[in-house]
Amino acid sequence: MSTTAATAPAPALLRDRLARAKAAANAAGIDALVVAPGTDLTYLIGGTGHSFERLTCLVIADETVLVVPKLEAPGYAALPTADLGVRVATWVDGEDPYAMVADLLGPAAQVGVGDVLPALHTLALRDALPSARQVLAGPVLGELRMRKDAAEVAGLRAAGAAIDRVHARMGEWLRAGRTEREVGADIAAAIVAEGHVRAEFVIVGSGPNGASPHHDLSDRVIETGDVVVVDIGGPLPEGYNSDSTRVYAVGEPRDADVRDTYAVLQRAQAAAVEFVKPGVTAEQVDAAARAVITEAGFGEFFIHRTGHGIGLDVHEDPYIVAGNDRVLEPGMAFSIEPGIYQPGRWGARIEDIVVVTETGVEPLNNRPHELVVL
Repeated sequence: MSTTAATAPAPALLRDRLARAKAAANAAGIDALVVAPGTDLTYLIGGTGHSFERLTCLVIADETVLVVPKLEAPGYAALPTADLGVRVATWVDGEDPYAMVADLLGPAAQVGVGDVLPALHTLALRDALPSARQVLAGPVLGELRMRKDAAEVAGLRAAGAAIDRVHARMGEWLRAGRTEREVGADIAAAIVAEGHVRAEFVIVGSGPNGASPHHDLSDRVIETGDVVVVDIGGPLPEGYNSDSTRVYAVGEPRDADVRDTYAVLQRAQAAAVEFVKPGVTAEQVDAAARAVITEAGFGEFFIHRTGHGIGLDVHEDPYIVAGNDRVLEPGMAFSIEPGIYQPGRWGARIEDIVVVTETGVEPLNNRPHELVVL
């Protein structure tokens, strides 16, 4: 086993994150945090790791301790735990790691448990700490993670430029006579070639498949006249993700309504991006996109939120959706991706990642938004 964060932030930055996490937990009335392997762990100490049937977790209480099976400890050896003031406590098969965590937490009344800690471990910790109330750690850590610092914004900016380079090459692969799966394989290889660690997702939705927002890949043969939705992304070595959608036509679109409908989508996406600035709410940004689409008569075909936060996870806070009155602040990064989906016919979605600045918004994707005819 090895941790998966290839490029860890400077120890000073990680120490600050740990201190802010502890302070935020205390302010929320949480006595301790038990952080699962995953992106929360990456954010706090620079490594991801894994948790299988053996418990691995970061305990943030009076002392900050990384609890890890002894046989997996070498995978964490490269992390700057000593510089961070994090003690590494190992255990071996036959010992009880849940009792170890209970001893570290002491008489904690309320414990924040990592959102992705498996139920196998969460329930065992509850049994080891019967007097402690378990709550999700996500609301505490999410408040920290959704406000990106300059280094994080730089990571997202680099990810946006890398995925833009892939979209710029779409004409190399997307053509009539090839299957979505064949095109997707070429795109996945290009995502890595353009600097990503891996292709986290590749959506190639041709013709009627484009009307399914989360269509993946299929053996459908792409035809002349098809409208094709291409939604792609993945992490760079620093861990920050790209996510961008553009729409292509293989030759002139066969359906007469494509260009006029697509123009509505362009206006909606631009309206939402232009609306972003500090002080507006997430639901207001969603409404800005939705109003354009609804007024044009396509409201029933816009069937998802306008956007999602992005960072070390592809989907994280803040979510750009009706009912979310979160006030936007500088450093928040999220997608703007309205769509129009007509079942059985075709669909379209335009997606950019944007970051809130002190005075407005910076788009991190800069490919043209027009329908690209190949």
